[in-house]
Amino acid sequence: MDNLHVFTVSEINSIIKNILEEAFPEIWVEGEISNFKNYNNHLFFTLKDEESQIKAVLFRSYTNSLKFMPKDGMKVLVRGKLTLYEARGEYQLVANYMEPLGIGILKIRFEELKKKLEEKGYFDEARKKPIPLFPHKIGIITSTKGAVIKDMLNILKRRFFGLHIIIFPVKVQGEGAKEEISDAINFANKHFKDFLDVIILARGGGSFEDLFAFNEEIVADAIYCSHIPIISAIGHETDFTISDFVADLRAPTPSAAAELVVNSKDVLEDRIYNLFLRCKSSLSKRILEIKKKIDYEKRSLKSFLQSIKSSSEKILYYESRISRAVFVKLNNGKQKIGNLYKFFCQLSPQKKLKLKREKLMRLKSILINSIKKIIQLKKMPVYNFSASLDSLSPLKVISRGYSITREVKTERIIKNPDAINVGDEILTIVQYGEIISVVKNKTKKISKKKF
Repeated sequence: MDNLHVFTVSEINSIIKNILEEAFPEIWVEGEISNFKNYNNHLFFTLKDEESQIKAVLFRSYTNSLKFMPKDGMKVLVRGKLTLYEARGEYQLVANYMEPLGIGILKIRFEELKKKLEEKGYFDEARKKPIPLFPHKIGIITSTKGAVIKDMLNILKRRFFGLHIIIFPVKVQGEGAKEEISDAINFANKHFKDFLDVIILARGGGSFEDLFAFNEEIVADAIYCSHIPIISAIGHETDFTISDFVADLRAPTPSAAAELVVNSKDVLEDRIYNLFLRCKSSLSKRILEIKKKIDYEKRSLKSFLQSIKSSSEKILYYESRISRAVFVKLNNGKQKIGNLYKFFCQLSPQKKLKLKREKLMRLKSILINSIKKIIQLKKMPVYNFSASLDSLSPLKVISRGYSITREVKTERIIKNPDAINVGDEILTIVQYGEIISVVKNKTKKISKKKF
């Protein structure tokens, strides 16, 4: 008894709570609502089936995401985690999402299959086959009832006449639809593998349940194993199915698939014309590059020829230099012989005497010319000085039109008007005489005149 541990109620409830939360971190539960109560947007209710029940709560933070109003008797699908309300020792489901039963089960199946196929690599872009640019043989797997097939055929005929189209009629909803769709895909691959260019898997709009045949694994397997490229065109633009993810290309609608698979004739003509312009431009560019290369080669050849010509000119130049050097060498030898002959001739006494006389005459002539130059040089300063004196002579200045003015009484030369007074007599000497004048007016300002 000494080692016996006695649990308190709180300890037991705490342990059970931890066990519950670890064992059931998040679960989905379906059941019927009873004892529904709303306390300030905190929803308290009981989930029950034919044999059991469990209490549940959806707190205010999650009620805003509800798209319906729960009520007693409604069958629902609830997501949440199990926990224990320790104060009462009661376990309960704390929900974080709830929706009416039916579509909820389908969505769970959709998400589980999507996750499974994604892990298996069914959605990988790398393994998807390219859609042919100009398909001529098109297979359509769809229902022959309704407007979908008619709209698709009208679009294909309008966009490009002369296509080969094979229709594989199938059920697109309800029991047996998934088997017919997968069988049609397998049949097309078995018997038309080398004939068809592309397959369009099509169905018009509908509810999530109506489209569920295209969310089945058997259909996904058939699409994944298909050797023929497949375009999935299921429902409206906002609808997404497993087939869309597995297919090589998704079209938002069947009509859009018909437009995607075949380009219109006008589009093809425009594309061909654009390709023609691109080819023309590329060809012109290539021709221009070749012309530039030819011009470059011509310049290189011209440079090579110029180099050969230059080398030839150098050969001729060196040949000329060698000939000239030989000629100069011979001339130098002849000149040396002549100089030796002259040298020996000059060694005679008559020749030496003649040379001395000629030298004496040259020195005499040089001496006479030097004396004459010295005399001439000595005369020049005298002539220059005489000319300077003559130019500075007052008479010379007067002869050029100038005059000298003196005061009659004092005979002083007048340079400043302040030196005389009005009424004084002045004497002006000019080239050919003298002029006596009486001063009537005087001013210091004398206007400059050019003579």
